[in-house]
Amino acid sequence: MIQRKIEDYQDIINLPHFTSKHRPHMSMSERAAQFSPFAALTGYGSAVEEAARQSEQRYEQGES
Repeated sequence: MIQRKIEDYQDIINLPHFTSKHRPHMSMSERAAQFSPFAALTGYGSAVEEAARQSEQRYEQGES
């Protein structure tokens, strides 16, 4: 990895922050939603719950 010095960025360090003239500013909640977790395995949670429920039933039946 190349070590960079602050001097390498002197040409851009004091430039104003860019804001688009064509797109509205995104709210904090909209930005947060982009990084929130998503259900990559749709239905996986319910399948795990069902397997746990069935295991619990078998365990209870074995007790009696």
